Amino acid sequence: MSPVFTSISHDAFVADVQALAAGIAAAPGWRPDTIIGIGRGGLVPAVYLSHAIGLPMLSCDFTSQVQDGAGDLLIRLAERTRGGERLLFVDDINDSGRTIGMLRAHLAAAGAVAEMVRFATLIDNEVSAQPVDYRARTIDRRIVKDWFVFPWEALASAEAIADDAAEVPDRLG
Repeated sequence: MSPVFTSISHDAFVADVQALAAGIAAAPGWRPDTIIGIGRGGLVPAVYLSHAIGLPMLSCDFTSQVQDGAGDLLIRLAERTRGGERLLFVDDINDSGRTIGMLRAHLAAAGAVAEMVRFATLIDNEVSAQPVDYRARTIDRRIVKDWFVFPWEALASAEAIADDAAEVPDRLG
């Protein structure tokens, strides 16, 4: 079965970032000090969210094929939580929860204060193994099998998008 590619327009993306910003503003008693974009898909949403709520942003390339793209950074971020800094990690989609689970595990191993760390995604799979704190929209992967193409991915060739989708067939069927 071929994947269904669903494009997310720039306007829909901006609306999703605004929904995240509103959700963060409405959360009682917790406001992030720093936003961390999870590379690669969370970088653009994190930049937009950083501007929307006026907070500094860092990037964490945890999901790339680059050796130790985030290890040292996660140790430093864990230390910052022990100093009282609140960190909001941002990604495009929480699908299986694998990335968020790995980040949580690495942060915990580095001594991060769990209450000082939260996660936000544009799209949240309600049956993910890992919960997020903020989401713009929710899907159920038992029903929705689409491969979402975000505006920053639209410049890739159709072949490259199909190759990305083929790397995670469990999401699609």
